[in-house]
Amino acid sequence: MTASRVMSLRLPENQAAELAAVARTDDVKFTVAIREAIDTHIAVRRADPDFQMRLRRRLEKEHAILERLAGG
Repeated sequence: MTASRVMSLRLPENQAAELAAVARTDDVKFTVAIREAIDTHIAVRRADPDFQMRLRRRLEKEHAILERLAGG
């Protein structure tokens, strides 16, 4: 079984109602619809060159901080 994390999510009422309608129409549980939406969002970000550039910058900054913490 895949490890999972329990999370709390607050949605505006209209967004929750629309997502629930999508889930019912697709005949899936509400949580499945949320996971699919998150998967889609991550896939879009991975394909976005601007996001990838910002991600690389973030990794460089984090690496530098971790190196300093490690005494190197």
